[in-house]
Amino acid sequence: MLMGEDDVPVELTEVDAWGGTVMARLDDGRCAALDRQTMLCTIYERRPTICRDFEMGGYDCLTERATPVPIVWHERSSRR
Repeated sequence: MLMGEDDVPVELTEVDAWGGTVMARLDDGRCAALDRQTMLCTIYERRPTICRDFEMGGYDCLTERATPVPIVWHERSSRR
């Protein structure tokens, strides 16, 4: 879930089933800002608060990366 102070490029976001703005996910279920070749964040300096709370390579980060992500698609909202 993105917060009001987050400065994420709008093309990397989508609206979830409850109307909240979240990071978009691609077909593989991973974040749209993740470079698939390097596995690094392409918007690191602009990453959202939730990402800043995860220490890179820390337990929570590694656990999240190891967890399969179910893909649920919702139609994009024109609210932005």
